[in-house]
Amino acid sequence: MWKRDESVKPANVPPTSGGPNAQSSAASGAPKPEGQPQMGRDVVNVGKSVVIKGELNGSEDLTIEGQVEGKIELKDHVLTIGSNGKINAQVFAKALIVLGEVNGNISASDKVEIRDGGSVDGDIVSPRVAIAEGAHFRGSVDMQRKGESPSKETEPRSAGHTAPPAQPQTHAAAPGAQPSVL
Repeated sequence: MWKRDESVKPANVPPTSGGPNAQSSAASGAPKPEGQPQMGRDVVNVGKSVVIKGELNGSEDLTIEGQVEGKIELKDHVLTIGSNGKINAQVFAKALIVLGEVNGNISASDKVEIRDGGSVDGDIVSPRVAIAEGAHFRGSVDMQRKGESPSKETEPRSAGHTAPPAQPQTHAAAPGAQPSVL
């Protein structure tokens, strides 16, 4: 941490008006070009005053403190809904951490965590789901493991139901006829 602070020298930063962005640009150093791969994981923050309507796609981890309506796709990344975040959208992510509010269905390939104070109204499909004490959840949970198909779950049920329908058919006869017993 000390070496990082030493590498950022305010003397190299041109004078600014001193607004809130001046501190963040001084602390982050030079802007990074978009197309270059970077060491470590990038995390993008959406502030609490930001409202997004429509589709949100990305290839970075994302923290949302604002409002989003529509659809969010971060299939290979972590989405964090901050304590001020209000989401009214379908969510597709690798992992989802909820501290705020989510209204909509969630699909996560790794895990979903609803932490204390978090709220989810919608269905969850994920192999791992954690709901903390003090969290709110209303919906259904489907925790299928990776590679498991839903047909495996229904096959034993359908095999067990094939024999009983045959019996009522043998007893079904014209009115007044006696059922035959084999």
